Amino acid sequence: MNKIIGITGGSGSGKTTIVRKIAEVVSDFTFIPQDNYYKSAKDLLGEEVDNQNITKFNFDHPDAFDNQLIIEHLKKLRNNEVIEMPQYDFVHHRRLETTISVKPTKLIIFEGILVLSNKAVRNLIDLKIFVDTPDDIRFIRRLRRDIEERGRTVESVIQQYLSTVRPGYYEFIEPTKRYADIIIPEGGFNAQAINVLVAFINNILHS
Repeated sequence: MNKIIGITGGSGSGKTTIVRKIAEVVSDFTFIPQDNYYKSAKDLLGEEVDNQNITKFNFDHPDAFDNQLIIEHLKKLRNNEVIEMPQYDFVHHRRLETTISVKPTKLIIFEGILVLSNKAVRNLIDLKIFVDTPDDIRFIRRLRRDIEERGRTVESVIQQYLSTVRPGYYEFIEPTKRYADIIIPEGGFNAQAINVLVAFINNILHS
């Protein structure tokens, strides 16, 4: 049976950096971003959402994710079955009609802010990692990303951070730290933690 590593932490904590560091030394894994499994904002709010009123949609709440589909797909990947992974449009805040066929490998990396919040999802993960990074660093990284990649304004990013992101982190994300097998301070810049993680992954791949 294939193995699943879950990497979680607040937005901007360095989760994706860790995945990149792993990819530098381990090429044979399947990457599943939890972000792809967001529900369309309209489905939850009953109205279209754009960058002017995006703060109405709480991306940092467990209900924002399609956990039923996540569970279905993780089970299939563990059992070596191909999945059709959804795609998400963060400019218009909705799931796209197109999907991507994903073939499983011996190692699946599942990464996102609420990877450990749902018990049924959590129970499918073989190694649980929490990336622990200070609030100010996470906010700066998020600000840059949302402006450069998602067409947001500084004002809208700050408003969203104060109204949903920061409260959501302390209510829903930070408490999942207790489920982690490994806590990595400073994300991808923690070389010793990355080395331990890579050693574990190599053990999986060569077992």
